[in-house]
Amino acid sequence: MEFIQTLFITLVIFSVLVMGYVAVTSSGSSKAQKRRVQSLRDRHSESVDAKVDAQFKRAVAARKPKTFKVAGSGSRSEALAIRLDRTGKGWAVSQYLYTSIGLAMGIAVVVYVLSRAPLLSLGVGLLVGAGLPHMIVGHLMNKRTNQFITKFPDGIELLVRGLRSGLPVTETLGIIATEVPGPVGVEFKNIIDRIRVGKTMEDALQDTADKLGIAEFNFFTITLAIQRETGGNLAETLSNLAEVLRKRAQMKLKIRAMSSESKASAYIIGALPFLVFAAIMYINPEYMGGFFTDDRLIATGLGAGVWMGLGVFMMSKMISFEI
Repeated sequence: MEFIQTLFITLVIFSVLVMGYVAVTSSGSSKAQKRRVQSLRDRHSESVDAKVDAQFKRAVAARKPKTFKVAGSGSRSEALAIRLDRTGKGWAVSQYLYTSIGLAMGIAVVVYVLSRAPLLSLGVGLLVGAGLPHMIVGHLMNKRTNQFITKFPDGIELLVRGLRSGLPVTETLGIIATEVPGPVGVEFKNIIDRIRVGKTMEDALQDTADKLGIAEFNFFTITLAIQRETGGNLAETLSNLAEVLRKRAQMKLKIRAMSSESKASAYIIGALPFLVFAAIMYINPEYMGGFFTDDRLIATGLGAGVWMGLGVFMMSKMISFEI
């Protein structure tokens, strides 16, 4: 079989798998229908809890204007800018793109010098240039998010103590910005700066929530907005929220401990083919040298890498738990 035919078959199989995954996961219309049915049930239910829950959902939905748009949904460059901003490093989109292009070209040149295979060099260069910066940005995002979630309940409790002592909300937010270290202090300082330039507290909090994309901060934003609209004991509500967030963090740690064995198995299974390939390459380079010179073996190797990537992706989805 010629090289073009092998490559074409590999691309067709990969396209079929991607379309099947999209068809399975694209259940937006069914979810919207379920939400409408549930809202009708809540509206006509005789249960007091169901009516209260329905009123709460309507209040949350009424908070945002009709023109509300999810941050990063406008374009890919906007979404990339938000990802870079969530790392807290101050990187620009142009820096990210130049780094990715330079890394791809450098890796491609190195692989071509070693193997003299242009197709392999191009594939490895594109893979490393697109994947490695994306992984680094994702790692930095997760690291900063975990730091924020760890210190956020302390910031809420500081806010509760300030409210109970008689301080206004905006002044207590300024105390959090100066007293709590790490990303929490930085983000609350940005909130105070937005309020000083004329934004309302709700808009400033919503801008930060869109920027961070953290569920715990979204809870805080919704709680403050609804409490200011409906009234009540804000300090007690925030104290309960801090307790809920701490229990949520404890549950995440329990889930991480219970799923650690499955994650270790997934890592071993995913890395084993590459480790065996490297070991055989070290022991007998001539036996594995065809994967760097023969076009048919290069296409086969790339296809196997695609299959392995799909397998690792499915295993990562199976061991990822959201609460």
